[in-house]
Amino acid sequence: MTRRVLIVTHGGRPKALAALQEAMRELKAAGFEVALHDDELAEEFGDHMAEARAREGVVESEVVMVLGGDGTILRAAELTCGTNVPLLGVNLGHVGFLAESEREDLRAAVQRLAKRDYVVEERTMIDVTVHLPGGEEPLYGWAINEATVEKAQRQRMLEVGIDVDGRPLSSFGCDGVVMSTATGSTAHAFSGGGPVMWPDVDAVLLVPLAAHALFARPLVIGPHSTFTVEVREHSIPGVLTCDGRRRIDLPPGSRVVVRRGETRLRLARLSTAPFTDRLVSKFDLPVAGWRDRAALEEIRSAPDGPGHAGPDETKE
Repeated sequence: MTRRVLIVTHGGRPKALAALQEAMRELKAAGFEVALHDDELAEEFGDHMAEARAREGVVESEVVMVLGGDGTILRAAELTCGTNVPLLGVNLGHVGFLAESEREDLRAAVQRLAKRDYVVEERTMIDVTVHLPGGEEPLYGWAINEATVEKAQRQRMLEVGIDVDGRPLSSFGCDGVVMSTATGSTAHAFSGGGPVMWPDVDAVLLVPLAAHALFARPLVIGPHSTFTVEVREHSIPGVLTCDGRRRIDLPPGSRVVVRRGETRLRLARLSTAPFTDRLVSKFDLPVAGWRDRAALEEIRSAPDGPGHAGPDETKE
């Protein structure tokens, strides 16, 4: 039975093209059929990519390999959403929270794929429903990281009302509101002052952005609750962005309802290391802070510290 890998990458970057060439070579040597989603890149690679196909070929793939940063992985998720095909990210960007492997480990990642030495992890997504004024049919969307309602004009604040489970909670002027999954809690929501949530937390996070209010703190709701953000009638227009990629204009009177989705993002995982280790590595967190180092030096320099001889260890 033929095993197939679809590759998604950022075709405009030289290092991505170099990684693509290596990935194709290693995958084919391991016995995989290789397809490339980007038609322009397929033409550029000529006969080497004769089997390249677009989205309809995703369901025939064992894995979608993504060469790039988190933005490229989010783009690839638009292809796999609603399928059982997992994403395997090889980080070519900066942080790469969603990526499973680094560029220098590409060959090892292919060998793990060939041995089926990986597990599939499922992540919570959010469903987004937009009710525009005037009785139009609702618009539907989804997000892996976050749905963000922001002001469409720089000069004034966006006036919003926040409901939880259909009950009013608060209202204020702000630059915007981020509604995030646990996966997205390390992205835009984190930059806005929200907490980091571990990936297995089945919840939705709301983080106000530059809110002019006494009570405008991050909120976390459970898997069966909903957030509603209403753009007030007297407000300037807003704009909804899902994962920074899909946009809907929000005139005053619009309502955005966000809930946990039924669909799951599927990620191919090669490492069994806990999320704590990933968090420390990606953010380069100071596990041993300067106070720890100072205390250690103080202990070492003390008369009875490990750097000095004790009463029974004096030299003759």
